[in-house]
Amino acid sequence: MVLTNCAARAAPLQHPAKQCGRCKTLYCGAACQKQHWDAGHKDLCKKIKKAGGAEQYYANNKYAEAVSVAAEACAEETKGQTCYICTQALHWKTKEGLVRGCSCRGTAGFAHVSCLAEQAKILVAEAEENNWNDERTQTRWGCWDTCSLCEQAYHGVVACALGWACWKTYLDRPKASQARSVAINVLTLGLKDTADYEGALSVQEAELSMLRRVGMPGDIILMLQGNVAATYESMGRIEEALLLKQEAYSGLLQLKGEEDFGSLVAAQNYVSSLCVLGRFEEAKAVLHKMTPAVQRVLEEKDELALKWKWNYASVLYKDGAATLDDVGEAVTTLEDLVRTTRRVFGGAHPLTVEIECDLQMARAALRARGGVDALREAVEAMTPPGRA
Repeated sequence: MVLTNCAARAAPLQHPAKQCGRCKTLYCGAACQKQHWDAGHKDLCKKIKKAGGAEQYYANNKYAEAVSVAAEACAEETKGQTCYICTQALHWKTKEGLVRGCSCRGTAGFAHVSCLAEQAKILVAEAEENNWNDERTQTRWGCWDTCSLCEQAYHGVVACALGWACWKTYLDRPKASQARSVAINVLTLGLKDTADYEGALSVQEAELSMLRRVGMPGDIILMLQGNVAATYESMGRIEEALLLKQEAYSGLLQLKGEEDFGSLVAAQNYVSSLCVLGRFEEAKAVLHKMTPAVQRVLEEKDELALKWKWNYASVLYKDGAATLDDVGEAVTTLEDLVRTTRRVFGGAHPLTVEIECDLQMARAALRARGGVDALREAVEAMTPPGRA
């Protein structure tokens, strides 16, 4: 399903696509298949079939490539360390190097992607064998994209490598299964974390099309539309993103209610697009409506709760009608957010970095309004004599 282009022409495929009878490589039609066979596919066909078919072969290769990139990117940081799972510096079988792409500090969190993947695979298999249908199962699935030590999400090239690891592990599961859905989501997030938005979009659109064909429930389709919209936004397709986000937000609110996690995610995504387009009054209306639900459902350090506060601060200072007090409150809110994200995720985490950049912009907006001097004078006026 991740293979969305013709192997011969790299053109987008229609459903159903022509495929090689032996290895399942996909083509636009018979002419493309013959061209690819004569161009060298005949020499690879048996090898691809032996690996499990075209999808598996492709995923295995992309995984190996992503692991190599991740290990190289982390080489300096991991020098002299050992894997906390297998206790070796080099993986005994693959000879890959170590990575660390979470929020662990000091000597914690160093591991091989292969070890992390094997650990997640074993934990999920145990949950499936015991038919767990509670929070324990979700925690096990979370091992594919969240560090078990610091309990924060992997990011960057490490997230991408684990995305391919998860997909290659579960790609042969039934189309509407939880395993396949989780794998696609982990892969998509990993691709986006390395700015491969085109790749992420092709995966998301293929999944959405497939799940529509098999008749998945409306709330699942709406959440997936929201995911596609977020990728559109990353690619600069803001207006398209807003339309999909608005549909996802309205639909999920009607189907699941305000306190459903999917509804909260959709609301956050919708507000984000409204802010980008400068539609601050509409953003404020959603923030006002959904903030009580966010406060009831989410813990203060939850990533979605932090993003919600970030959106609130952004609306405050970016609105052209913002008062000096609004901008000052935005600066205070962002300063508090930076302290929290540094404590929870670490200074190098993308969320921390992005909020710090927004803080600098908010401070600049405050200075432009003369707010720094005004706030300083107010503080001095409240300071008792002799304590300045």
